[in-house]
Formats: sequence, structure tokens, C-alpha cells
Amino acid sequence: MDALQRQIEHEALEAGRAAPALRDDLVAEALRRAAALVRERRSAILAANAEDCARAEGTLDAGTLDRLRLDDDRVEALARQVAAVAELEPLEREVASWTLANGLRVSERRIPIGVVGANFEARPNVALDVAGQLLKSLNTAVLRTGGAALGTVTVLVDDVLRPALADAGLPPGAVGLVRSPKREGARILVSLPRRIPLVILRGSGETTAALARLAAESGVRALAHAEGGGVLYVHASADPVKARALVDASLDRLGVCNRLNLLLVDRAAEELVPELLAVLSERGIEARGTVAGTLPLDRPLGYEWANDPERVATVTVASVEGVDEAVRIANEETSGLAAGIVAEDEASAQRFLDGYRGTAAFWHASTRFADGYELTGAPETGINVDWTPGPRGPVTYRDLFLRQYRVIGDATQRR
Repeated sequence: MDALQRQIEHEALEAGRAAPALRDDLVAEALRRAAALVRERRSAILAANAEDCARAEGTLDAGTLDRLRLDDDRVEALARQVAAVAELEPLEREVASWTLANGLRVSERRIPIGVVGANFEARPNVALDVAGQLLKSLNTAVLRTGGAALGTVTVLVDDVLRPALADAGLPPGAVGLVRSPKREGARILVSLPRRIPLVILRGSGETTAALARLAAESGVRALAHAEGGGVLYVHASADPVKARALVDASLDRLGVCNRLNLLLVDRAAEELVPELLAVLSERGIEARGTVAGTLPLDRPLGYEWANDPERVATVTVASVEGVDEAVRIANEETSGLAAGIVAEDEASAQRFLDGYRGTAAFWHASTRFADGYELTGAPETGINVDWTPGPRGPVTYRDLFLRQYRVIGDATQRR
């Protein structure tokens, strides 16, 4: 066993031993203290981040550098976010209870998972987002960030989260950190089923997908946020004003997973194409696809442009024959993150909503709202697009539990 694996296993062991001490009231106190410490230690956070950014110049693209960089406003936003998580209602532990005919009292309960790993890209804010969610659900954490953000995240763990836990009377080891920029750290994190049974994965498509495959091979459950890309279908009955507004509202940011990625236009609504392309042009967006006025499409139909730093300002535009084809494309050729419809015809809109199998379906609303905080009032650890039962869509502290049945008798019951 090499030194890095020993370090990660030690962090996981400490986190596991800390888990039984977590209580809702103490965690809330720790998160309030963490928010205060973010403000008190702003200078140290910004200094570490400046060093990270300086090292990353010339190696990261402009979008990634922007996500890495902190300033006074972003640090204040970190503090507000942690403070908001502290005030959220604790997870209700008892789901339901009943008494059997034999007198046994049964309750279905939500219990903590234990230690949860988290691997995320070079975005320092994610460290506090994820750690806060895990602690709020009474789980402990082992964090691993991209090497570019390791300096900043180390300060957030060692100077903010761990002291806050200690001040609240909780074990500081409840939040662990992989203290190496090596990518091998991520592979080890998803390979320890006895220590870390669940890992949250956030990052670029293929890298995250490869880690999810390794986790599955190792017997570790992964909640992976690897792919995205919003779909908007303009139905034949679409109001042109609403269609233009939704296209525009879906492109306020380009480097995010829930932005408009694929615009599907019904053949019966093709007269709207020039207006919609004009909206894209006003936004500085390149249109590629299969309709007149677009450049040739040299990628698969559902290709996610947000993950392509060289061509992030691109949207695919394609024509479809009707609702059924739009649903098929959204289900089969995209990640399944989010899809919406613009339609005045209610029956057609309902058919689209019922047929789409992705994590969030929209009618006259932008896919940019596919976000944990926007939809539920709780920050998300990521958006899980798995096509299997379990936490799906924006994953928040309310999803991070195991189901347990608690049974109480009087020793007289027999099968």
C-alpha cells in the first residue's frame, strides 16, 4: 500500500469514527460557525486561491479559471450558502409507522450512510457545498478536488470546516481531505467499499464516467454528475414570444450543465427558425444543426457543448416531425438531465412531459431551473442522471440516507 492510499484510508477511518457523534443541533452549530470562519479567514482563503490561480494560468481554459477564481463577493457567497444550509430543517428520520396484527410496532426510518466520498473539479465553492450537505444529513465526508484548487480547498477544510466542527464539540475528522493533486487519489477514493460505500462524482464527462465505471467494479455506489445539456422542443402550437424568451433565458450562462444545448423545432413551426436563430446570434452563439441557416453539425446530435472549452458558445438546432420524435431524441440521444417544451396545446405538452424519462421536465420554463437550490431550497451535491432507482435529479441532503426498518415487540411474537 503506497503513502497516498494510506492517507486516504486514514481520512476515511477518522471520518467513520466521527460519524456516530453527529447530531442535528451540533451540525447546525458547526455550519453557523463555518460561515463565520469563512468571513474571518477571508484573507487566507483569497491568498491561497490567488496562488492556485497563478499556478493554473496557461494550463486551464478561461472558463475553468473563472470557476476556480474567488474574490470578495464569491467568498461572501460561500459564507451565505453555508449559513443557509445551517438553517434548513433537519431530515425527518421517521417516514411512517404501523402496528402489525401480532403486536409488533414497525417504523420505516432514514438513517445516515456513514462516510461519503466526493470528487469534484477545480471549484472551491463545491467543497463547502458538498461538505455542508453531507454534514446536514449526518454523514461524514472525504473530499477530493482537482489539483488546481487543492490549495484553496485545503484552507477551507483546515481553517474553516475542521475548526468549526471542533468549536461545536464534534470530531474535526468528520471532514477528511485527499491531500494530493495526483489523479490516482480519485481512483483510490472510488475503490474503498468498506470505508467509503458511496462517492459523489462531479466533473467533465469522460473523466467522471471512467471513475463511475471503476466505482462499480470496486463495489462502490457512485452518484455521478458527468453529463448535462438542456433540451427545448418548440411545438407547432408554440407562442413565438414564449419560444424566444425561453431560448434567451436558457443561455444566460454557457459553462453550466442545465443551459440550452439542443433546440428541437417542429417542422410545422419552422417559420420560427429565423427568429430563434436571431436570438442565438444576439447572444453570440454559433448554431449548428439540420435546419436552414445553421452550420453543419460535426458532432452527435446530443453532444454537450458546455464541456467543450473551444466551442462552448454553440447550440445544436434540429427539426423534428412531432412530439414523439422530440421525446425519442431527448430520451435516447441526450444525457437525460432536463428537457422542456413550448406549446399552447395542452394535450401535446402533457404527452411530452409524460414521455420524457429524464430527471426534470419543463413546460414553458427554462431548463436552467434544473438545480437543487432553485427547485427545493437546498443546495445540491450534484445532479444524478442515472436511469436506475435511487436519488435522481438534483441530489440534496434530503436524499443522502439509507432506509431502515425498526421493529419493537414484547418478546411474545413468533412466526
